[in-house]
Amino acid sequence: MSQPRATKVLVIGYVWPEPRSSAASGHVMQILETFLQQGWDITFSSPAGAGEHPADLAALGIRQVPIELNNSSFDAFVSELAPDIVLFDQFMMEEQFGWRVEKHCPNALRVLETSDLQSLRHARQQRLKERLKASDDLDDFNELFAPALRQEFELMAESDLAKREIAAIYRCDLTLMISEVEIELLVQQFNVPRNLLHWCPLMIEVPPRPFVAFEDRAHFLSIGNFRHAPNWDAVLWLKTTIWPLIRQQLPAAQLHIYGAYTPPKATALHNAAQGFHVMNWAEDALQVMSAARVCLAPLRFGAGIKGKLVDAMLCGTPNVTTPIGAEGMQGEEPWPGAISCTAQAFADQAVQLHNDRLVWLDAQAKGLALLACRYRLAEHGPALITRLNHCREHLPAIRRDNFTGGMLRHHQHKSTQYMSQWIEAKNRSSCAAGGQ
Repeated sequence: MSQPRATKVLVIGYVWPEPRSSAASGHVMQILETFLQQGWDITFSSPAGAGEHPADLAALGIRQVPIELNNSSFDAFVSELAPDIVLFDQFMMEEQFGWRVEKHCPNALRVLETSDLQSLRHARQQRLKERLKASDDLDDFNELFAPALRQEFELMAESDLAKREIAAIYRCDLTLMISEVEIELLVQQFNVPRNLLHWCPLMIEVPPRPFVAFEDRAHFLSIGNFRHAPNWDAVLWLKTTIWPLIRQQLPAAQLHIYGAYTPPKATALHNAAQGFHVMNWAEDALQVMSAARVCLAPLRFGAGIKGKLVDAMLCGTPNVTTPIGAEGMQGEEPWPGAISCTAQAFADQAVQLHNDRLVWLDAQAKGLALLACRYRLAEHGPALITRLNHCREHLPAIRRDNFTGGMLRHHQHKSTQYMSQWIEAKNRSSCAAGGQ
């Protein structure tokens, strides 16, 4: 008796995964590994060039197929593959390839992986820029942090980015959301049906090893991909304001800043005399995190949840961050460190964690409790598979009830069809003119 065919999954990635460079790629890898545990047949495609630190997908048994934007060769590829599930990594990939999937694989379950709401992150970045133009106060940013969801909606509602991103959510059958705060924003303010969304945070297993002791650790650490704008802004706030305040209290303190794709503007900030060390990329992020006494994440804008702070908890390293950094991460659990809204409070709490062993140990214990409560792979992995299987079983009803999504797919398909016909007609006209 023949075995049933394995579920075929096509993942269309904005980039090739680099889990040692970004939390977003780490989350994609967690999802891929969850699929592999089901015995699913996975193909990963991307129009991006190769990065500096790519994951070895082939070693995991995942096929890698480069694709191109605006190239009809994708049509033959996806038609031959005939995937059961198509996962778009970031909404731009749904915009570029979703209509082709719709045309050639109309019965494939369409899933969007957001990592974070880019339109929310962009709107917050614009708000920070306006605040910095309006005031030279680099200490107090209370008004930027954790505003009401209605305020966030009003900040986003007129942007093209929000309209594009939320349209992609509607066109998909299910969207994976990493932050519960963003789910509530979409449901309460943008009126996105809750049944189109699935909470899928970072999924981890706590390694069975003892933490490095307080006495065996030294210095402060900050880490994050420099291509991610919130990380670069955090480094600037550290350099200009927070780190000098820490050094006033701890003159011998050292800060080590790690990040992939370090640009010259970042290395120019390196100053050993000030204890401000730009260290470039970390071969093993967990190793350097375990050697540090305190992790600093002074994020003034951003979205989603922060992989660096999950890594800090995995290593037993207390952290100091902002309400933006902690957003969507703790639920009802206490924070494993401190959350600050001003540079002075941030510095004071960083110094306390660095110096006070009992406060430090208490924060470490809270980190373990938070991981166990909210980020267990054993809980979220099976929940994801259950939800995907449910969606596949009830796909006609899901699409019928999501009339807005069907309408958007219809118009997307028609507009791209007309554009393709126009391009073909123009090309024929050009060839005819050239032959005269």
